[in-house]
Amino acid sequence: MDVLQAMNVFVNVVESGSMTAAARQCEMSTTMVGNHLKALEQRLGVSLLQRTTRRQNLTEFGVQYYRRCVEVLGLVADSERMAEHLQTEPSGTLRITAPPAFGAERLSPMLSDFVLRYPEIKVEVVLSNQSMDLVEHGFDAAIRLGIPESSALIARPLNDYTLTICASKAYLERRGTPLTADDLSAHSCLSFAYPAGDDWRAAEKLWKLTGPEGVIEIPVSGPMIVNSTPALRQAALAGMGVTMLPDVLISEDLQSGRLVPLLQGYQPPSRPLWLMYPQDRYRLPKVRHFVECALAAWGK
Repeated sequence: MDVLQAMNVFVNVVESGSMTAAARQCEMSTTMVGNHLKALEQRLGVSLLQRTTRRQNLTEFGVQYYRRCVEVLGLVADSERMAEHLQTEPSGTLRITAPPAFGAERLSPMLSDFVLRYPEIKVEVVLSNQSMDLVEHGFDAAIRLGIPESSALIARPLNDYTLTICASKAYLERRGTPLTADDLSAHSCLSFAYPAGDDWRAAEKLWKLTGPEGVIEIPVSGPMIVNSTPALRQAALAGMGVTMLPDVLISEDLQSGRLVPLLQGYQPPSRPLWLMYPQDRYRLPKVRHFVECALAAWGK
């Protein structure tokens, strides 16, 4: 027996005044209404109604039980409405991880608008180049560089993560402007250091560029190799040398002229950017709305 259904039938019998009227409201036969009442009384071990050929009255216990049933069914209805609200209104804590440069320059401004639109959401952001396990570390979504490994995560492509070769006006006035890719060998080049464990010193001796003649590798050297793109940017702004920096980090510097784009006929390496999230998290409104906003902002 479904106790809640039987309680609902009992309340309808009391409030409608008859089993026939209750049957219409509950969309079942009068016999089924009687079966629910009988099963409920057997479960409780006490009569709820005093029945005669003409009318039915609540027993003393039936009066008290009716009031309690109304209370219980009301709580159940409130709980269901609360669950429906959670499925439609974004709320709770949204945990995201992203690469540092992209997170600082693109993700943070977008999240400012996002939390204004959905004030019941709080955001926790971890900026790291480390590819952390989303489920193990409790993340709802991640923005990642590179081709995603095969996994149970949903991967949605975003605009590629592109770089620009650039230098400050002060450096170019002092050392001249490189006009061809080969000219870079004669300039002070500032390079990004890959995570510890990779042979980043050897790798950064060559810059791989794509130009009219295809892919070429240019030997470079300079006064700095550093594992931080903000540090590279500051060094370039200070006139230390030529560097390749993410467009998400230097777009305003290029527009204002603080940094000058160089060798625009040659394209530095770009990397695919992905929005990733566990499939079962997408049903949560907070995750679903974030995914929609991210794809609107940066999706292909």
